Amino acid sequence: MTHDIADTPRPEAARSTGAAGLVVRPMEAGDAEQVLDVYQAGLDGGQASFETTAPSWQDFTAGKIRHLCFVAADAESGAVAGWAAASPVSSRCVYAGVIEHSVYVHPGHRGRGAGRLLLGTLIAACEEAGIWTIQSGVFPDNTPSLRLHEAFGFRVVGVRERIGCHRGVWRDVVLLERRSRTVGT
Repeated sequence: MTHDIADTPRPEAARSTGAAGLVVRPMEAGDAEQVLDVYQAGLDGGQASFETTAPSWQDFTAGKIRHLCFVAADAESGAVAGWAAASPVSSRCVYAGVIEHSVYVHPGHRGRGAGRLLLGTLIAACEEAGIWTIQSGVFPDNTPSLRLHEAFGFRVVGVRERIGCHRGVWRDVVLLERRSRTVGT
């Protein structure tokens, strides 16, 4: 079971305003170029993913859960500073409330609260949607991401050792998980 960002019904658009004049709003097809640019900038840094090239918009959105995809945009210009997106971990019904997520922030906006704003919005939307577990995999060297997730109640559930080769180096991935405090308790 996959969820196409363009086809999944969504509840009323969530909006929240926060750090550095940013507004968080649902991700839209019109954001494609900027979202993929932010993604590529994260990939170029070498600490975000095993991927090295951002996919096409169609491939990017193919497995996403539409109502759990957000951008942080400048309140005046609309320029995308970062994004958060979620995907199901499995098509099996027992895992219907378990998602994996990513948060990417443009290098020019890092350290200014965009990641906190995005992750906070995503967590709130997950609670509203009945999601009971949010997962992520983070490189151990990505200290800012690990700290961000810890601040939002994620815990380390394990480390996948030398799980993949990235730029000629076998890398570990720290598995993070956040359980809902209201769903599935």
